[in-house]
Parts: sequence; C-alpha cells; structure tokens
Amino acid sequence: MPNRHSELKEFHWLMNMIQTIDVGLVVLDGDYRIQVWNGFMANHSGKAPHDVIGENLFTAFDTIPETWFRHKAESVFLLKNRAFTTWEQRPYLFRFKNYRPITGTAEYMYQNITLIPLVSADGKVNHIGIIIYDVTDMAVGKTQLEKANDELESLSRTDRLTGLNNRGYWEECLIAEFKRVHRTKAPCTLVLFDIDHFKKVNDTYGHQAGDEVIRITAKLLTECKRATDIAGRYGGEEFAVILIDTLPEGAMVFAERLRKQVENHTVTHDGKDIRFTISLGLAQCGEDIRDHQHWIECSDQALYKAKQSGRNRSIVYSAAGAEEN
Repeated sequence: MPNRHSELKEFHWLMNMIQTIDVGLVVLDGDYRIQVWNGFMANHSGKAPHDVIGENLFTAFDTIPETWFRHKAESVFLLKNRAFTTWEQRPYLFRFKNYRPITGTAEYMYQNITLIPLVSADGKVNHIGIIIYDVTDMAVGKTQLEKANDELESLSRTDRLTGLNNRGYWEECLIAEFKRVHRTKAPCTLVLFDIDHFKKVNDTYGHQAGDEVIRITAKLLTECKRATDIAGRYGGEEFAVILIDTLPEGAMVFAERLRKQVENHTVTHDGKDIRFTISLGLAQCGEDIRDHQHWIECSDQALYKAKQSGRNRSIVYSAAGAEEN
C-alpha cells in the first residue's frame, strides 16, 4: 500500500510539472488525435484540454501544414527517432500570438519543435510527443542583428546625399563587370556625366541649393535607368552608370533620355527656380580596353569632348575620335 501511495504521489508531481513547465507539450496518437494538452498550450492557444483532447490536430488547428507535418511525424512513428525543426526552417508550428514585452514587435511566437517517439511496453510507437519551445527572444534578437548588419553594409556602400552607390562600391562593381565582359564578350557601356556650370549654381544660389540639384539629378537618374543598371556618384557633381548588356547605340538612347529629363526639369530652392543641364560621355568596354581604369578614362575623354563642344550633349568615345549625338 505504501508503494501504491508513493506511485500516486510521483504521478501527481509528474502531471503537475507537465502542466506548469514553460514549454508546450502535446501527445498525438497514430490518427493524429490530441491525447495530452498541457497548460502552456492551453494558455497560448486559448483552448482548454477538454476543448481539444480527442480532436484531430489538423481539424483543431487548420493553419498547421498537414502534408509537411505528416511527413515529419511519420519518420518518428516508423523509425522511432526524434525529429526537429527550428524557427529558421519554419517560424512556428502553432500560430500563437507573441505576448512577450521585450520582443513585442514580433507578431507571433517563434518556436523550435521536437517530435519524440513514445515507445509503449510492447516496443511499438503508437503515440508521439511534440515539445514546443518559445524562442521568440532569440529569434527576434538574431533577426534584428541581421537587419542592423544589412543596414550597416548598405550604409558602407551608399552615398548619403544621393542614395546612389558611393565611389568605392561603384568602382568594385565596375571591376567585376570589366572581368565579366572580357570573359563572356557581352556588350556593356559606361556612362560618365556631370552637371554643367555647377560652380555657378553654388556661387549663385548657395551650397544647399547645389546639394538639392545633385539630389534631383540622382533622382532623375534612378527613374531613367533599368533595374539591372548600376548607378553611382563618382564625386562632387559627377555621376556614373554601368549599362549592362548595352551597346553604345542603346546607351545613347538612355543618355539622351536622361539629358532631356534634366534639361526640362526645374529645381526650386528657397523660392528660386534653378535650371541646369548635364553633359555625358559614353564608352563601350571592348577588346582595346586594358582595365577598368582605362574604361573610365575613355568615358572621361568623351565627357571632356562633350564639354568642349558646348555642353548639354552626349558623346560616344571611339579610338578614332569621339562621336557626337
């Protein structure tokens, strides 16, 4: 009799622990009917044990991906091995709201899941257990750290005034593109351009107005280029665009569209209207281009020719001489 009393006492402790531990515990039979539903699950789901015990898991919780879960659980039933899934593989199994104050920005509870085989006395696995761990704090912390790192990486390669790629990152892209072109023989054209008489803009309207002119130029550039093109601020009032898979003829269409957009645009700063133009130099990366620096020099020569020819125009570089639009 004392042994029987001791066993009942231990069973009571065990059940009390199952109900109060800060992890979810669910037991399913072979037909995926819920057999055990502890306090953690009741508190976070809003469903008491008498609401779900005996119910099919997928009927009671239709947000659980049935095909995926069955595939996961069948290996536990058949092979008698544990199975795991982390929040990085699947954010949650049960869609519970997140009530943690520190990680309140998370919409739902991130969960790590362990499936365990429950072996009966005859050695068969007729039931499996699901252990649900709330890992929201860890998941949100890691997600925020990754976001911060991404933002830092973006800042390290972005020009703050224009939002375009900065000189360092843009030049890295140019080096990579130069290597790609020489490997694949695909066409690619580099466009360098700058704002005409920019010093006069600064002297007449002030440096803040000059900054606004640069910002607007970057905005118009972004609107004109394709998603695959790589644009950057080269320095001061100078800009650069790598036109991927583009021959000089197509690059000229882009250059003229941008030039006309700028020419027809008015920047208003402190109640004053500012009109300005740009000059553009284009150079295709061909067999005669030795390296990325030489490529820049060729575009710069075409830009210089555009300036000499009266500004507000686009010119294509050629070894025999620049060709004007």
